[in-house]
Amino acid sequence: MTERTLVSQLQSREDGPVRVSGWVETVRDQKKVQFVILRDETGAVQLVNPATRPDPEGAEQDAAELELTALISELSTGTFLTVTGELKHDERVKLGGVEIKIGGLEIAAAALPETPIAADSGLDKRMDWRFIDLRQRRNNLIFRIQTTLEHAMRNYWVERDYVEIHSPKLMSTPAEGNAELFALEYFGDQTAYLAQSPQHFKQMAQAAGFGKVFEIGDVFRADPSFTSRHATEFTSIDAELSWIDSYEDVAQMQEELLAVAFQAVKDKHADEIKELFDVNVVVPSLPFPRIPLAEAREIVKGRGYDIPRTDGDLDPEGERQISAHVQETYGHQFVFITDYHPEIRPFYHMRDAETGLTCSYDLLFRGTEITTGAQREHRIDVLEAQAVEKGLSLEGLEHYLDFFRYGIPPHGGFGMGLARVLMLMLGQDSIREVTFLFRGPTRLAP
Repeated sequence: MTERTLVSQLQSREDGPVRVSGWVETVRDQKKVQFVILRDETGAVQLVNPATRPDPEGAEQDAAELELTALISELSTGTFLTVTGELKHDERVKLGGVEIKIGGLEIAAAALPETPIAADSGLDKRMDWRFIDLRQRRNNLIFRIQTTLEHAMRNYWVERDYVEIHSPKLMSTPAEGNAELFALEYFGDQTAYLAQSPQHFKQMAQAAGFGKVFEIGDVFRADPSFTSRHATEFTSIDAELSWIDSYEDVAQMQEELLAVAFQAVKDKHADEIKELFDVNVVVPSLPFPRIPLAEAREIVKGRGYDIPRTDGDLDPEGERQISAHVQETYGHQFVFITDYHPEIRPFYHMRDAETGLTCSYDLLFRGTEITTGAQREHRIDVLEAQAVEKGLSLEGLEHYLDFFRYGIPPHGGFGMGLARVLMLMLGQDSIREVTFLFRGPTRLAP
């Protein structure tokens, strides 16, 4: 049996017998010749068959050729099949400069003739039929980019002796106090919660002496938000490291990580991203700009926008405005916003002894927040006091607080949303476009 050849390998092969498998993208059934565009996971190729139609005068004809022509005429978009035939290089063929003359065709699974979505279908409709929507070359590329991005980040960490962890997603107590969490029955009268972050477990790894850890995994947020950048289940990119002097150590690691990851994406996918998304991948220069929150609010106000929030934080328009300022002033797509007030930060963020502000930051990319990072409070007495100040029950935090009662080094880290990074990198309007299967308040299927 001839070995299956991927479409991406055809240009490097010599003319001759070949076997390809994929799905039908289009069929042009002309009187004298039939063309089929076959797509697989790596690209598309043109198949050609000289059509043999029934002779109206009943002349004797080749039965196999008649059968093949009839079979191609009945092919529907999305049908998965295998074709054997003769590969021929021909520079006149616009699609890759090669085509295959069909010798045999075997249908693996025929598709229904009416496709439920079209090129102009709305986002919700496309999400209903996501497995068909993902067949597009553009959507396929998104997840190849995602693979490259994650691989580059893993390499960065592994080369620097970080340990990869896989924290549990079922928890006995809420991880961050008053956060909105999904609760579920757990064996009898127990209640379990879906983790909204690996935060506490990353910190446990510091108490365990791991030193530097990372995790790329699912997290869950019972947030009834319908914005283009929120989801109830998403992939979080997290890291935590010991023996830091300040949150600057975390920020420096993250900006290096992103520069390495963006360079990997640019090296491998820049041309296709430009072709399919009309976006130039820009590798960020180091260091990223840093602006304290109070200063950022003044800059935004000076641009003519009054932030309506009363808690002192930036709102989405404020994030866009300060990012526009950074782009205009520094020519940079990223900015760290630093020095947040304790009221708008979790209890476990360390506070500066002089200012009383938290030793933390948010990282904005193209006008949208993608990360919160901080130095953690590692002193048990201070940590307990800050938890009580936030109205949290120490009893409910016992397992977490135990990490700090038996020794733990100064440490910090960050959490970053993978889908937001991809959305902003590719200039998309919604994380639904860059999420394999989106989950939100009104979507649990497919």
